Amino acid sequence: MSTAACCRVELHIHTSQKWQVIDITSQVAEAVKKAAISDGLCHVYVSHTTAAITINERADPNIGVDLVDALNRLIPEGVWQHDKIDDNGAAHIKASIIGPGETIPVRNGQLLLGTWQAVMLVEFDGPRTRQLVVSTLQAFPLHAPLSNAVRAAGSVTGSEQVKL
Repeated sequence: MSTAACCRVELHIHTSQKWQVIDITSQVAEAVKKAAISDGLCHVYVSHTTAAITINERADPNIGVDLVDALNRLIPEGVWQHDKIDDNGAAHIKASIIGPGETIPVRNGQLLLGTWQAVMLVEFDGPRTRQLVVSTLQAFPLHAPLSNAVRAAGSVTGSEQVKL
């Protein structure tokens, strides 16, 4: 059976616009470094209902603008029942579509993001200070007898799939 160690880091990100996409990859990578995990998982979660976490292209800042523009076209402001309460119904819907979190594999202490990928906070109701939780889980190799039994059972085809 494998064992695991966990770590949690809280981040506070200040947004400056009503709609905004912020690259938080460096802050997440720093949280992984503080956790001192070598192989495992990193989960990034925003604990708000009008913000989201996504992974998208880092090379072109217009990707964030395009994402917000597309969502603004699909989900107009001011037409939702919730707007009668606090006028941010569209922000809640957009955040629900994108989602509050992403999980990224970690190998050799590094986030396993693609060449062009970045972890991004998406603000739909700013400016605000957003609280994010970065949770890491250190994975340890399975004991050899168990990993051999798993391979023999056909669930795993090689040691590459057992090792994170």
